[in-house]
Amino acid sequence: MTRLLRDTLEEWAGEARVPRDLADRALRRRVWKPVGAAVLVMAMVAGIALFVSVQRGPAPVVLPATGVTLPARPSPAPTDVRADAENSPPARLIAAGRLAVSAYYSNRREALSADRERIRRTWSLYDPRTGGYERTPYVWVDVAPGLQVAAVLEGDLLSRRLGVLDLNTREVLTWIDLEHQVASVAWSPDGKRILATAYSSYPDVLQGRGDQAFPLGHSPRTGYYVVDVEGGTVDYHELPPLPGLESDERLTNANGRQDLNWSLDGTLIWAPTSTTPDRVFYSLDGEPRKAPEGQRYPRGSRLSAISPDGRLALGPDGLPTKITEVGTGKVAGSQRVLQLHAWADDDDVIALGCGGRCEDEFNNGLVLVSVDGSRMTQLSADRDESGGWREVLTPR
Repeated sequence: MTRLLRDTLEEWAGEARVPRDLADRALRRRVWKPVGAAVLVMAMVAGIALFVSVQRGPAPVVLPATGVTLPARPSPAPTDVRADAENSPPARLIAAGRLAVSAYYSNRREALSADRERIRRTWSLYDPRTGGYERTPYVWVDVAPGLQVAAVLEGDLLSRRLGVLDLNTREVLTWIDLEHQVASVAWSPDGKRILATAYSSYPDVLQGRGDQAFPLGHSPRTGYYVVDVEGGTVDYHELPPLPGLESDERLTNANGRQDLNWSLDGTLIWAPTSTTPDRVFYSLDGEPRKAPEGQRYPRGSRLSAISPDGRLALGPDGLPTKITEVGTGKVAGSQRVLQLHAWADDDDVIALGCGGRCEDEFNNGLVLVSVDGSRMTQLSADRDESGGWREVLTPR
């Protein structure tokens, strides 16, 4: 359990997904066999800290540009199933239905002092030229819907330079210089705007070392940029972080990383909490807003929990998981997986499955599972402590 807590705390610091009731939820599930209470925690921390050595490709070509015309998305978008069940991390594109693994990252820890560590990500990005993935030198990447361009951050941990990379040519279409340093980027659902979260210092820092490391309890987030790529506008807004767990506020977050993301329709942005609800919404100008009606998300995810046809909703983490009817709440099916990630189509879900007979929650991989759980296709090789990586899912 010590090892599990260590890895959990590390992922909390990097992912900003700390449920306040996590310990209670884990204890309530101690009756699970053979996996035990660690399943729920593991479902949230599938990526285990590791530096993955992959061949780095040639440096991208930079094309100076003042206005950027983004390449068109494929129409119709592909919906075939692509798997790589032989390699961990994957060497070939993983995709199913409407979604693909556009990028993945691995974590490693670096000592800052006698009592502090930081987490560094190493990113690999989909390469349409080879049909596989290429390690990148960037500190953060996010692929736009359609898998034609990526937003990339240049620098060391924090960045003041945001680029738009053409995935097919590997040319940087434009660089955007920023006054405030940022640590993450996210494309809007329409693939035309970029949300970049700003910090006064690097957010992925842990107090303590090794098994005793834990989040600092506060965040250095300062605000965010909204970048209209084709329009060429860059707007900055201040937005302080949520208070830490020592606060009396109802909504808190003790993580250093509190990256912002888009609502499903792109009209609002949201910030993660470590409480319930798991996110708070704002207008694009940073004004608080009510949660949009009809939108549901898996905890911490930017993808919809509701099926494309609007009938079904993904349930919470567990073994087994369940899918319910939106209108009635009736269980439509259960699945022997650890976590439901996102809808591939109306009948199938990309999920985190467990290897073997689920006797070890650290042994897991991506699967495609049907609503009733009767069909399951392995999408990625099972990964364990010696091969941890975490995927990013993007609409095709």
